[in-house]
Amino acid sequence: MSPARTTAFQILLRVDGGGYASDLLLAQPAGLDSRDAGLASEIVFGVLRYQAQLDYLIGYFSGRPSVRLDSEVRIALRMAIYQLRYLDRIPPHAAVTDSVDLVKRAGKRSAAGFVNAVLRKVTRDPVAWPDRATELSMPAWLLARWDRRFGTETASTIAQAFLRPPETFLRIPPGASANLNSPLAVEATEIPGCFRLEHAGDSGGFRQQDISSQWVVTLLDLEPGQTLLDLCAAPGNKTAQALEAGVRVIACDHSLRRLRALDGLACHRVVLDATQPLPFRTDFERILLDAPCSGTGTLGRNPEIKWRLREHDLGTFQARQIALLDRAVAQLAPGGRLVYSTCSLEEEENQAVVEQVLPRHAARLVSSGLRLPGLMAGDGFFAAVIT
Repeated sequence: MSPARTTAFQILLRVDGGGYASDLLLAQPAGLDSRDAGLASEIVFGVLRYQAQLDYLIGYFSGRPSVRLDSEVRIALRMAIYQLRYLDRIPPHAAVTDSVDLVKRAGKRSAAGFVNAVLRKVTRDPVAWPDRATELSMPAWLLARWDRRFGTETASTIAQAFLRPPETFLRIPPGASANLNSPLAVEATEIPGCFRLEHAGDSGGFRQQDISSQWVVTLLDLEPGQTLLDLCAAPGNKTAQALEAGVRVIACDHSLRRLRALDGLACHRVVLDATQPLPFRTDFERILLDAPCSGTGTLGRNPEIKWRLREHDLGTFQARQIALLDRAVAQLAPGGRLVYSTCSLEEEENQAVVEQVLPRHAARLVSSGLRLPGLMAGDGFFAAVIT
């Protein structure tokens, strides 16, 4: 039994139960060698990105809708079909045999013959997808929203971008580039200190941080000596980038466990719920509010989100975002600058939040921007600059 396939199966079962693939892959057994770890990651993310296509193919080759199958059987079939149709250099017999064995080990021995019979029918012949949402492996409701908001062509471009592994960007602080190791192949971007890693692998000890995340921090227009209030700081990438400017940072989050991700950063840390009155007696020259959101701008990186999110969830996110921005604007010093950002593409979480909050305060919108995957590098991000 392949350790890679065993690990991928276990992780996909846990994702099906509410876990997050990236976190689970990071916590995978230390004994897994790099080759097996790479294959496990490829299978996990590939299955999640192409899930709608794979479920259609299960029905196509079996004559039985995937929703009627036990989760263990459905996941084993998704894994095998992904390897057989989407990956090269995978021996077909290995993908089939291991998936049959995974079903047996999962206590579904009675389904082993069914799984084997279905997988023996799988070919690489073209298939006519039943609809555009299946072809793009997107929830129909979310694709329809993007069609209305961005137009069909742009919505398709975004969805197609989410079927590809995201590029890797590094944060290399100004002055540190002179210390780059020669084997590290990077390409400078339009954002100072942001470099694209040209080949997956070693990041040379530099922090991985998406280009869109780095863009958000540049909007703060930081200067040495200023004090920055970072209200939703964990896991700390934007905090670390802000510290490069010589500012004093007060990093906040609702969880002490999450704030421990900032260990080693030269900043003050405060555990608080920023939807409640803030405990500070002073106003701040700079405030960063990178608000919790639906994450629809990161579906290439976190593909499980698109299968969990429901349209009514956006209202729940918006209510929290409005409360957070209300507290943040109230703490902004006259002439100060606040950046409100999300990694969402949804208007309810972005412009609508700003439009609801600003009339309650003596504040105005300076500018706003939306980075769209497939049209711009990196994840999807919204940011609004408020003064």
